[in-house]
Order: sequence, then C-alpha cells, then structure tokens
Amino acid sequence: MSEPKALVRPPAASLAEGLVTHVERVPVDRERAVVQWEGYVRALRDNGWRTVEVPAEEACPDSVFVEDAVVVLRGTALICRSGAPSRRAETAAVEASVRGLGYAVRRVGAPGTVDGGDVLKSGETVYVGTGGRTNEEGVRQLRSAFEPLGVRVVPVPVAGVLHLKSAVTALPDGTVIGHPPLVDDPSRFPAFRPVPEESGAHVVLLGGNRLLMAASAPRTAEMLSGAGYEPVLVDIGEFEKLEGCVTCLSVRLRDLPAAA
Repeated sequence: MSEPKALVRPPAASLAEGLVTHVERVPVDRERAVVQWEGYVRALRDNGWRTVEVPAEEACPDSVFVEDAVVVLRGTALICRSGAPSRRAETAAVEASVRGLGYAVRRVGAPGTVDGGDVLKSGETVYVGTGGRTNEEGVRQLRSAFEPLGVRVVPVPVAGVLHLKSAVTALPDGTVIGHPPLVDDPSRFPAFRPVPEESGAHVVLLGGNRLLMAASAPRTAEMLSGAGYEPVLVDIGEFEKLEGCVTCLSVRLRDLPAAA
C-alpha cells in the first residue's frame, strides 16, 4: 500500500484579509502564520504522510484553507463551488493537483454551492452541513457524486459556526466529538461525545490512534489521551483568528486511485 498523501497550500501574502463570519476580526501575523503552517506540514510528514503542495494563490486570502476547495472519496474528487464568491478562484490549482494524482474529477455546478469544510466523512456516512456556505443543490450534487460509491449522504443544519467541521469531527471509532455550545443538534449523530474546548472539536486522523489537534485545546487532548488516543499538538493560532482549524489546512488522501 502506498503512503497516504495530503494536499497542503502555503498561506497567501494577503492571508490577513481572509473572510470572517462568526468571530470578531483581529490582526493576523502572516509571518507567524507561515511558521505555524510549516509546523503543521512537518507534523503530517513526521506521522507518515507525504504532502503534495498546491501552489500558493496570492490573490486569494483564504486559499490556505485548502480543504474547502475539494472533497475526495474513493477515487473521485469533487471540485467545490464555495458559497463565498470570492473563494471560487481557489479551485483551479487544486483541480490540477488532484488530476495529477489520478483522481476522476467532477465539479459542483451553479446554483449549487459546497465548501469542503462542511463535509464530514465517517465510515460509510458523509455528513454535510447546510445553511451556510453549502446549499441544498450542492448537497444534491454531492449525493449524486458519492452515493453511487457506496456511502450515505446525510444533511446536517448548521447555524452557529462557519462550517459543519467548525463544530464537529469524528474519532477513528466513528464517535462524533464537538463543543456543545456550537453543536445545533447532537442527536443527528449515532454517537456523540462532548469536549470541553471549542478547538478540541477538531481532529485529523493520522493513522492508528494518533490525532492531530490544535495546541489551544489542552484539556480535550488530555481527555482523549485518557481514552487511549495519542494527540499530536500543533500551534495554529493565527489561522484560528480566521475561523480555521486543523482540518482546514489539508486534504487527506487515504483512498488513492490505483494509478497514484
């Protein structure tokens, strides 16, 4: 089996101008953000992931949040069409990257909108946040792309955060974790576990019991460590100012096409 790959994208020079919707704008230190991004990429590599760098898009402040541009599942890459028009120029270089890796490419078309941050894959279920950057037509197109591949697409209304994965992610056993004040309806998930910090709701599955997590969630890391997981902590504070989290900064490619 080939090593897993992860798409990453360097912060644009205009990073500090990125969109904010549910938080107050505060100054972003771009130089510090670059150092944090490098630490994030290093953590992926140190844990067995080969990173594939998408060229920077200097005119797109939010392009470092590469997860929003594409959803990848079982050899198919669905190029997203963001609910934020200013972000739609981010997808061309991402599409070129996934084509180069051998993925079959589909695209979300107007009037559909999908942000990858609204898509949470857990086992045979794909949860899709709706009500913000992703609309009903986008869900329909995502269902058309992925349900023939053997998964079930489940819409989940999202109101208080930017994306579904701003509120919840899933552990390796399928348990969905989230910070209760930000989760509209935990009963949407078969198994839900509350965490004590907002940034603790975000984990990237690195393989085995290892979880990539933000350093700003030490209590959650301690809780998950006590449950048998191995947290790998990274400082992403500058990206958190822009509503970013550990999931936003990469697209993990576990199910590579046979030719990749």
